[in-house]
Formats: sequence, structure tokens, C-alpha cells
Amino acid sequence: MNNQQQGSFRLSAEQLQADTAHWQNQANQPEAKDNSLRVRSFNQVMKAAKILPIPQMLFGKFWYEGELCILFSDSNAGKSILAMQIGNNISCGKSMEPFELETQAQPVLYCDFELSPKQLEARYTQEWEAHYEFNDNFYRADLNPDAELPEGFNDFEEYLNYSIEAAIIDTNAKVVIIDNITYIGTENEQAKFALPLMKQLKALKNKYGLSILALAHTPKRDKSKPITSNDLQGSKMLMNFCDSAFTIGNSNQSEHRRYLKQIKQRNTGQVYGEGNVCIFDIAKPHNFLQYNFIGYGDERLHLKDIKEQQTDEYTERVVELKQKGLSLREIAAELGIHYSKVNRLLKVAQIVKDQA
Repeated sequence: MNNQQQGSFRLSAEQLQADTAHWQNQANQPEAKDNSLRVRSFNQVMKAAKILPIPQMLFGKFWYEGELCILFSDSNAGKSILAMQIGNNISCGKSMEPFELETQAQPVLYCDFELSPKQLEARYTQEWEAHYEFNDNFYRADLNPDAELPEGFNDFEEYLNYSIEAAIIDTNAKVVIIDNITYIGTENEQAKFALPLMKQLKALKNKYGLSILALAHTPKRDKSKPITSNDLQGSKMLMNFCDSAFTIGNSNQSEHRRYLKQIKQRNTGQVYGEGNVCIFDIAKPHNFLQYNFIGYGDERLHLKDIKEQQTDEYTERVVELKQKGLSLREIAAELGIHYSKVNRLLKVAQIVKDQA
């Protein structure tokens, strides 16, 4: 190596050292708020993570502290019943069999956009008497029917988001349950609406150190097939932005039987998948409507038979066409079945309606 090359090498090395010192100095500076990226070495990230608390289980391996978790199912599957039970247990520091609660009792804010106060009372009393006594840590927020849109807000959705944040501050809640996300993000099955919705929830989570459980619906699905992430409304966008997700499935074994299945998880491996779902019966032994643990099993044992699923689909379509004013023979021609079957399906649908 000649002198010129050595000089060039020394210059490059000196420049490299200077650049390295510059970046090391930058890495130790406070994070720039006007930069969308935080550039740190992996060792710096690991050092920062080391001092953070280990996420604790809120609902076994389904939901951990600090997660934005989605619970989804068909309508009337019992999402609110389960969410209320989870929230009540966290508020008083009590585990729900068979799942462990690793945290102490803490304030829980339940944003209830589904039930009226009287409907809520019906679930947590015995014959309208012997009311269940909730923990004072358990708060409920519902829509104020007399509220008007104040100046400064573009729409009701923006005002509702503001109100939820104010309720979080007022109650000092660290756990928030939203029942359901339709009310804070209309048309969330579409990606362009789902994205701002999830950004809003993640922003609240990060700003106040929250754990959020958001309830959501599934669109019409084939109940003879296992539930997957594709069965969540707006599945791609919602699944991408949540930390974890689980679902409730209706069991074909009994009207009151349900099963829970993990769909997405980051703090743990999948424990409750298709071959090991958690089975419950919905019951009201006294004054608290709840999920009672039965055991574990294979999801396939709880799915509808394909023929039964097809019959249900025919029934829904027959009722729909009948409501449009078509005659039995016109419905039969539309569906390619005998008109006597149309009549039989309508009778079955009426019986189900009367029993509901």
C-alpha cells in the first residue's frame, strides 16, 4: 500500500469514526417528534425494552395488558355477555375459569352502545330483584340521547371519539371495552373507514397506556366451516392493526353452547386453535348472565352439517322473497325448488321467530 493510499485510507477511517460518533450522539438525543421513524440499533431497542414491564394476562392467553384486542362473532352469539364478564372480573381482580388474570383489580370503562339500562338490568337481576352488585371500579358509558353536536366538531363520530377520551381521563381507566366498534367507526367493513378507526384506537391505547377490547361483528358466513380471520368485517385492515383477536362460535350441540377460538396473537403462541377450542354454556344461575366453562374440544364437532347449512340459507332466502311479495310458486321458480318445500321452510321460519 503506497503513501497516497494510506493517506486516503486514514481519511476514510477518520471520516467513518466521525460519522459513527455523530450517529451515536443522535441516537442518545431525545426522539424528534417531527420524524415518522425512530432509528436505533437493535441493542438500544432491547435495552429500552428490558426496563418495560412484562405484559400480564387479562383474559388468559386471549388478551394481554397493553393490547388492542378484537372479539368478534355473529350477532346474538353473546359477545356482550362475555365482555361484561371479562370487564367485571378485571374490575374486582377475579379470574374467569379456566383463564388466569395476572393483574390487580383496576378501573374498567365499558362503552356500551348496544343495551338500554333496562335490558342491562334484566341480565343482572333475578326476576327484576336481587340486583348484582358491581365493583365501583367498573364504569359504564352509553350514548346521551339528548346530546347535540357542539361547535368545533365536524360530525358526531368525531364528537364521540372526544367523549370517549374524556371518559377515560375522568375514570382513570386503564382497561377499555368498546361494544361495539360500529358506533365509533361507521362502515368499518370498508378499508378506508377501518384504517382511521384503528388509528384512533391505537392512538388512545398509546397515549394513556390502555388495554382495549373492541367488539365487532362477522358478516353472513358459512357455519359449516371453521371461523377464520376472513370472517371479521373489514378483516384485512382490522386484523393488521390489532395486536390480538379471538372469536365466539355458536355450537351446533346446543342453543346455549359457545366456543372461543384464538385468531391472532403476538404475546403468545396459539393455544386455543381449531383443534383445542374452549367450550362454554351461557347460563344465569342467579343474577349474573355468564359463560360457564365446560371443557376443550375440536371446533369441527360444533359446526353445522353442510345440509343443515344449506337448509338455513334456503330458509333465509325464502323469507326474504316472501317479504318482497312473491307467491310460493314464484319463490319456488326463483330458487329452483318445489313450492311445497317453500311452504315448509316458511313454517319453520315462523316457528323459529315465535320461539325467539
